[in-house]
Amino acid sequence: MADPSTYRPKPGSIPTQPGVYRFRDKDGRVVYVGKAKSLRPRLSSYFQDLANLHPRTATMVTTAASVEWTVVGTEVEALQLEYSWIKEFDPRFNVKYRDDKSYPWLAITMNEEFPRVMVGRGAKRKGVKYYGPYGHAWAIRETVDLLLRVFPMRSCSNGVFKRSAQIGRPCLLGYIEKCSAPCVGRVDEAEHRVIAEDFAEFMGGRTDAFLKRVEREMYAASEAQDYERAARLRDDLGALNKALQKQAVVFGDGTDADVIALAEDPLEVAVQIFHVRHGRIRGQRGWVADRVEDIDTAGLVGEFLLQLYAGEEGDSIPREILVPAMPEDAETFEQLLGETRGSKVAIRVPQRGDKRALQETVAKNAAQSLALHKTRRASDLTVRNQALEEIQEALELPSAPLRIECYDISNLQGTEVVASMVVFEDGLPRKSEYRRFVIRGVNGQNDVASMHEVIARRFRRLLDERIDTPELPGGEVGPDTESGPMLIDPDTGRPKKFAYVPGLVVVDGGPPQVAAAQRALDELGIDDIPLCGLAKRLEEVWVPSEQDPVILPRSSEGLYLLQRIRDEAHRFAITHHRSRRSKTMVESMLDDVPGLGEVRRKTLIKHFGSLRKLRAATIEQIAEVPGIGTRTATAIAEAVAASPRGASVNTATGEIEEH
Repeated sequence: MADPSTYRPKPGSIPTQPGVYRFRDKDGRVVYVGKAKSLRPRLSSYFQDLANLHPRTATMVTTAASVEWTVVGTEVEALQLEYSWIKEFDPRFNVKYRDDKSYPWLAITMNEEFPRVMVGRGAKRKGVKYYGPYGHAWAIRETVDLLLRVFPMRSCSNGVFKRSAQIGRPCLLGYIEKCSAPCVGRVDEAEHRVIAEDFAEFMGGRTDAFLKRVEREMYAASEAQDYERAARLRDDLGALNKALQKQAVVFGDGTDADVIALAEDPLEVAVQIFHVRHGRIRGQRGWVADRVEDIDTAGLVGEFLLQLYAGEEGDSIPREILVPAMPEDAETFEQLLGETRGSKVAIRVPQRGDKRALQETVAKNAAQSLALHKTRRASDLTVRNQALEEIQEALELPSAPLRIECYDISNLQGTEVVASMVVFEDGLPRKSEYRRFVIRGVNGQNDVASMHEVIARRFRRLLDERIDTPELPGGEVGPDTESGPMLIDPDTGRPKKFAYVPGLVVVDGGPPQVAAAQRALDELGIDDIPLCGLAKRLEEVWVPSEQDPVILPRSSEGLYLLQRIRDEAHRFAITHHRSRRSKTMVESMLDDVPGLGEVRRKTLIKHFGSLRKLRAATIEQIAEVPGIGTRTATAIAEAVAASPRGASVNTATGEIEEH
């Protein structure tokens, strides 16, 4: 790692104008691109004490070996240059908003002599009108098939068109009247272009005029007793309505907008965008990107706007862009996008109404997309094997850790300290093996001492069970499993509670927690169980007695698995802590109730299970608890009513009423 002071620019050498800067590593590769309204304060912020920088920023500046910049005239020019450099250099520390797949478009080639409608992917071309993108190509083809009976424009390839013109006979679509057959001269260029423009206007959202026109023609044909034409127009009207039903109406005022939402976690961000044109959802896109730089939601939105819209044609940019948080340079983005579009573009955060409701829907889609991505990643056997192999290689373990145990501590200002132990086997959670601990030997908020206690208690149980277990034939303690030696209870023939030896112990924390856990193992004489800690700040992996952490790449499946295990341990600890805190609250609330001793208090807590259920119970329901009469039940109800949440006892009904 490079020392940032070795390549720090000389004082006063950095200009104060707007510009774009690049950090390069020792091999000359660009690792980060950024822009600034004023280059001097922005670049100077990178060269302060590393302890004051965010961990990810510190990683970037120590990876880099040089910095350079380019001054531009305006902030809009800075945005344009930043986009160009990100696209050209693909820097590793910039968030990369890339689709995990290509999305199909409905395209009408207005730049051809006889325009055609087609479904395509990839880059856009000038002179072609695009609609979408859509989630599935088959959905567009169904819509096109419905509309061709009303707008019989060309949909064949250039090869088919030329061949039909040479032989003087149209293709099948021409015979079934889903093409006006310009290839054989049924319509001329002008007539066919009118059909294509009508198709484009209908797809663009101007649908009411077509519906009314077809309806008028249908009634006129019926009055003229041309029933065959009336029936055909009736079917055309049905096809138009069916095509419209495929596009949900979300705004009644014909709004043109892109609605954007993000779902984030420390390593990844899921993006969802709904394209709304003339009040209807015309398309949807979504993907998951690696989060490799430390920026908040507003910064992520800014990166997204830059990478999605910069370089696009004007007709691809809507009049309004709805975002979850305003980017720092919102006015600059509006100016840049407005110049590209040729008219004003507004970026805003919806606060109420239909637009707010739609963005909440998009946000739900983003959250589901991120959850599905994580589920797929975790359930892939090949990926899990790769993760275990990466952990084995990074920690120099003798074998892949098929059983990993992770420990976390949870407390509230030093009270109700609890610990959790979660178990992953073959990269998947083994919930039946989860364990909870109540920390009693530590006073106050001391995560290090608490970690020492929980590790000591867990592995002391392992040693005790080894002693209590009679040796099996051959001198084995128990049969070997993929997770390690297994201890069998001689009475039941089943594995004991702490029967398995883990292939790796992970603690939530950095060097202090790792040292405490290692000390506990040393005191027990255990030297054959690997140990590491995962620190939240930099996602660094710490091992005992090492000065420097093990750095796994951000894209590493091994790091992703360790993070999942750590997060699950944290969730399990928090759940246990909240449960105990609720019970403690009930117990303290009932301390002063006359005639309610410890035994009956525990019986009451066990009967109702939570403070919420106890609040909702009537005096009669409380009195049904064994050992509690009506007088004691009334006192309990009054004690609950006097709790901080605020409640009272209705003496007429005997119910607890909350305010």
